[in-house]
Amino acid sequence: MRPAPTILHLDMDAFFAAAEQAAKPSLRGKPVVVGGLGPRGVVATASYEARRFGVHSAMPMAQARRLCPNAAYLVPRFSLYRTVSDQVMALLGGLSPLVEPLSLDEAFVDLEAGGTADDSRSAREAGERLRRDILRTTGLTGSVGLAGSKMLAKIASEQAKPDGLVLIEPGTERELLGPMPVRTLPGVGPATGEHLRRAGMTTVADLAEAGEDELVRLLGKAHGGAVYRMATGHDDRPVVAERDAKSVSVEDTFDTDLHDRIRIRLEVERLADRCVRRLRASGHSGRTIVLKVRRFDFSTLTRSETLRGPTDDPAVVREAAARLLEAVDTTGGVRLLGVGVSGLADYTQEDLFAQAAAGDRGDGEQEPDPAREPAQGGEPPRGEAQPVTERRWAAGQDVRHAEHGAGWVQGSGLGRVTVRFEEPWSTVPGRVRTFAVDDPGLEPSDPLPLVRPPERQSSWPASRPKSRSFEDALPEPGPSASSPGGGEVAGLSGGEGRSRP
Repeated sequence: MRPAPTILHLDMDAFFAAAEQAAKPSLRGKPVVVGGLGPRGVVATASYEARRFGVHSAMPMAQARRLCPNAAYLVPRFSLYRTVSDQVMALLGGLSPLVEPLSLDEAFVDLEAGGTADDSRSAREAGERLRRDILRTTGLTGSVGLAGSKMLAKIASEQAKPDGLVLIEPGTERELLGPMPVRTLPGVGPATGEHLRRAGMTTVADLAEAGEDELVRLLGKAHGGAVYRMATGHDDRPVVAERDAKSVSVEDTFDTDLHDRIRIRLEVERLADRCVRRLRASGHSGRTIVLKVRRFDFSTLTRSETLRGPTDDPAVVREAAARLLEAVDTTGGVRLLGVGVSGLADYTQEDLFAQAAAGDRGDGEQEPDPAREPAQGGEPPRGEAQPVTERRWAAGQDVRHAEHGAGWVQGSGLGRVTVRFEEPWSTVPGRVRTFAVDDPGLEPSDPLPLVRPPERQSSWPASRPKSRSFEDALPEPGPSASSPGGGEVAGLSGGEGRSRP
């Protein structure tokens, strides 16, 4: 345990939803829910406005819609989130060489290792400076916790939410932790918490009073001892700058159960290709191929096969995943499929026999065309001849129109798509326009930065040609965004259609 609060924990506030609100002026101050929009979708993040209605992460999207029907329901835009995350992590790297990312929006920082702080005053100054830098760089807010250990720094950041800073002075740990519920401690999940409750322990103070021997008797030597040390405020885990990845995996949940065996195999092959692309992007190869199948009755099966050496060959991974699928009964239907690779290495030892077989089939290193991959949960698999289908537009998707400029999809259905044209730096909500889904002037686009680039600020003229962008065509607010993207097609007369993400 450190004598000074030099371990910092940063947690961005409602990260995905906050990024969407920053990117879409019409959604600021309104409930926003980000996640899978299909009937089996799950909430990834809910804005604080949506949380007041009881919406929270990991909740089924159907339940969220019942609790907050007027929220904007949007698909995740991971390219935007990763860009913002990179900006935040760069700021953390300026504080210390020891930064331990936990996710896109969360990380530990060892301020002492970077010479940034050595006491409470300097630690608080570093934390406040970080919050200001994040807001200036990304337009988003983050909460900061400072303490002498990782566990307490994370607890402090939770207390600081939203958009705050909490510093726990070393020596006050027991007093702070005592009245907190046992689930506050890392490693105490629902099952352990229920086990402790039955033993009469509901607060951290109860755990400390029970003593290490009693917790070891209840939870086992390793777990019981660890819980007791944390209950008494002791956590000596260091901040680790780099963690070795243990596995790489991808999975899809389908809107309707898959029954056709050929379709299931094609989906497994598609997942294998995606997994290999992610594997290569991380600079690894892997030796163990894992198949995950969740059946119609929610029973989940995993099967694995260990190869003779690590590989990053898509043909090898596809063949191994297909062999694993042969051993799984899918007659009742499949709701989820996943393919993973573990036993990672930073070198490749190819399976020459599998490569030869791939050559006989004509399979090569060419990666599948993402434009031809089926969307999660529903479109037909790849094949030689696919029927022509209408373009699909997901709520929240970035688009650009040849005449109106940049915008985002507010809803679609019945052959039409409704777009709100606005940019992150627009001062008023943008106007709404409705187009045919195959309008030649409408195209998908990359996300815009949340903060206007300096070069655009300095060269922003008072008037510009109408065709260049939309913010110069905002003389008045558009229609009310009281229920943007919440499943209805906006801007259509007669209440036409529900959105079809």
